[in-house]
Amino acid sequence: MFVLFGIEKFLTAMDAATVINPIIEQRHRILAEMRSSLRTGQQRLADWKTGELAVSAVPGAGKSHSMAVAAAITIAREQLHQRRRLIVVTLTRSAAANIKSKIDRSLRELSLPPVGYSVSTIHSLAWSISNSYPDLAGIALQDRTVITPQPNHKLVRTTVERWLPKNADRYRHLLIGQGFDGEETERLRRQSALKSDLLPALTLVAVSEAKSSGLSPADLWEIADRDRDDYDLLGICAGLYGEYQTQMQELQYLDHDEMIAGALRVLNNDAARRWWQSQIHAVFEDEAQDSSPLQAQLLRILATDDSNTNFIRVGDPNQSINSSYTSADPTYFRKFCDDCDQIFSLARMDAAGRSSPEIFRAANFVARWGNKYLDNSETAENPGTVFWEQDIQAVGANDPQPNPIKIAAGVEIHRPQTIFEAIDQIGQRLIELFDREPDLSAAVLVRDHRQGRFVRDKLSEILQYQEGIKINLAGVSDRTSRIPGSMLQILQFIARPHSSDNLKKALDILLERKLIAAQDTNALSIAPERFLYPQVNDPPLVSVALKAQEYCRSVIGARSRIPHYQLIGYLASWLEYDDLELASADKLSEYVAKQTFGKDSIEEIILALQEIVQSDKFINIDEEADDLYTASGQVTIATMHKAKGLDWDVVFLPFLHEDIIPGSAWVPKSEQFLGDFNISEVARTKIRAVAHGQPVPSNEVAYARAQFLKKAEALRLLYVAMTRAKRLLWMSAEREAPFSWSNFDYQKSGVKLSSKYPCPAIPALEKFLRDQPIEGS
Repeated sequence: MFVLFGIEKFLTAMDAATVINPIIEQRHRILAEMRSSLRTGQQRLADWKTGELAVSAVPGAGKSHSMAVAAAITIAREQLHQRRRLIVVTLTRSAAANIKSKIDRSLRELSLPPVGYSVSTIHSLAWSISNSYPDLAGIALQDRTVITPQPNHKLVRTTVERWLPKNADRYRHLLIGQGFDGEETERLRRQSALKSDLLPALTLVAVSEAKSSGLSPADLWEIADRDRDDYDLLGICAGLYGEYQTQMQELQYLDHDEMIAGALRVLNNDAARRWWQSQIHAVFEDEAQDSSPLQAQLLRILATDDSNTNFIRVGDPNQSINSSYTSADPTYFRKFCDDCDQIFSLARMDAAGRSSPEIFRAANFVARWGNKYLDNSETAENPGTVFWEQDIQAVGANDPQPNPIKIAAGVEIHRPQTIFEAIDQIGQRLIELFDREPDLSAAVLVRDHRQGRFVRDKLSEILQYQEGIKINLAGVSDRTSRIPGSMLQILQFIARPHSSDNLKKALDILLERKLIAAQDTNALSIAPERFLYPQVNDPPLVSVALKAQEYCRSVIGARSRIPHYQLIGYLASWLEYDDLELASADKLSEYVAKQTFGKDSIEEIILALQEIVQSDKFINIDEEADDLYTASGQVTIATMHKAKGLDWDVVFLPFLHEDIIPGSAWVPKSEQFLGDFNISEVARTKIRAVAHGQPVPSNEVAYARAQFLKKAEALRLLYVAMTRAKRLLWMSAEREAPFSWSNFDYQKSGVKLSSKYPCPAIPALEKFLRDQPIEGS
C-alpha cells in the first residue's frame, strides 16, 4: 500500500534550526503552494511517499503538470542526487522533453539544481541498462544497428526466404488453403501473396507479440504443440520467430524489443540488479496504457528495493489506441489499476480544464454508449469493456485552468449530402470563426492520410483568398521517412524488371500513391514479362492494369534516358511528390550523390540506398514539433492518431461512417484463399491470449475477438478525437462518400459516391443531445 505524505506534517516535523534558515523556509512555503495549486486527484500524486500508485487520468486532466510537481516535491523531500535519483519514463522523446522542462521549472522555483532525476523513453533507458553491462545483456551495442523493421525490410524478407525450405509441408498447406483446383496461375498468385505480403506481415506480428510478452521461440513452439489448427499457425509463427532471431544475430541488428530483453537479462543478475536498484529511489511512468508486459516488468524491477516497490503508473485506459497493431494492450494497465484499487492506492484524476462542459458531456456519453453497443455485439465473446468507467468532470470555479467557454452550442452534428458538401461547410464555418476570432486554433481530424490530403486540397480551394488562415497538413514526416525505401524499391525494379518481387513492390508503391486504381498486384506480378510486354496470344489486360503497365514501362525506360545521378529526382516527379516530399527527395539525392561519387551506376545507388534504409540514417527535411500543429490562426489537418496529446479551440470530425468507425470485418481478396479470417490478426490474438494466461482460442474465435478489439479501439479513437476540442466540436456523417478511400480519385470529373451509414455513435449522440439539451444551448 502506498503512504500518503502531508506537506504540512512534513514541515512541522522539520528541525526548528533548519526552518529558521530563510532559504529553507521559503522552499517549504513554495512546496506547500505547489501542492495546494493541484486538484484533488492531482494531490494524490504530490502526497505519495512510498509504495505503488495507479493514476487514471482523463483527457486534459493535467497529468504532465502534476507529474512534474510530484517529481519536484519528491526530489526536494528525499534530497535526491545523481547516485540516488527519480526515474521518469514516457512514451516519446518530445513528451520526455516536455516533462523534463516542467520538472526543471519547478526545481528552479524551489532554488534547487536540476539534479536527482532523469527523464527518458523506455527504449533509451533500456539502452543505458544494457550498455552498463554489455556482457550480461548479450548485446554488443557498439556493433549493432538499431532498426524498426517493416514488411519489406531485408531482415524480414530473409527470414521468410530461409523459413520456406525448412517448412515445406506448412507452406504447402498455406498454399493449398481453400478451394484450390491446381490451376497454375492461381498457384502463382497465392505464392506471390504469401511470400510478398502474408508471411512478412505474420513475421512482424509473431515477433512483436511474442518478444514483448517475454516469450522465446522455444516458448512459442511449446504453445504450438498444444494448439494444432489446420495451418499450425503458431508453429509457423514459432519458426518465423526463430529465423528472425538468427538473422538478427548474423546481420548485427537490434530492434526495440531486443533492447528491453537485453536490459532484463542484465537485471536478472543479482549484482547488476542491486547496483541499478541502489541508484533509483522511484519510477514514475507516463502513458502507462501503452506499455507492453515486458516494459512494465523492467520498470517494476528498477522500482523495487529489497521488499519495497516505489512505482507510480499514470495513464488513461480510454486513450489506448495502439493495441490492434502493436503489443500494447489496455488490459494490462486496467489490471494494475484494479489491483491498486484493492489496496486503496488508485487515484482518479477525473477533473479536466481542457474543454467546455458540453464537449466533455458528449465524450462521456459516447463512452457509456460504447460499452453497451459492443456488449450487445454478436461478433465475439466479450473480452472486456470498451471504456474504463470514468466520467470527465469539469473543474471547480476557482481552478487555475477553468473550462473554456463554448462556441455556439459547443457540440454540433451535421449530415451533409456528400463529402464535398461537408468540406464546403467546414470552410465556410472556418471563415466565420476566424473572422470573429483571428487567434483561434482549429483542426480537421480524419482517419487516414488519404482523407487528409482530400481535405487539404479542397479546403485550400475555399480558403485561398482568406488572408491569415494557414493550412498545415500534419504527419508529413511520416511520409517523407518512407522516401528512401520507396526509391530503393523502384530502382530495384528498374534494375531487374523481370523479378516478380520487384514488380510487385513497384506496383504497391503506385497503388499507395493512388497513381493506379486498386487491383490485385499479386496477380499482375506473377508473370512480369507477360504483364510488361505481352505477346499476341496472351490474354488482354483490363483497363486498370493497362494504366499500371504504362507507368511501369515508362519508369523502366528512364534508365537509358536519365543520368543515374538524376534518377532520384526523376522518380520523385514520377511519383507526383508534393513540395515537402520533393525537398526531402532532393536532400536524399544529394546524400546519395556524395556516397556514390565516382561510381556512376544504378547498382551503386541501390547499395547506398540499402545502407540508408537498413541503418535509418536519413533524416527528413522536416522536423515537426507539436507546437507547429496547434498554432493560432491555423487549421491543422491530422489523423486522429496523430492528434493524441494535442488540443485546439475548434475541432472538425468529418467522414464518421460505420465502415470507418467502428469498422467491419474485411479480409482482402488476395488472402481469402486461407479462409474467412486474417492470419496475422488471428496469430496476434492467440499469442496475446497466452500472455494473458488464457487458453489458446480457435482460429474462428481468435478472429472474432480480434474484430471486437479493433472495433473497441476505433471507438476509443473517436473518444480521443472528440476530447481534442476545447470550445467547439463539429461532427459530420455524410450521406454519400467513396466506397473505398484507397482508390478514390477526387480530382477526376464525374466522381461516383456511394450511400453510407453513419457511425452508430452519431444518431445515438444526436438523440441524447436532443432529448437532454443543456440549458442555454
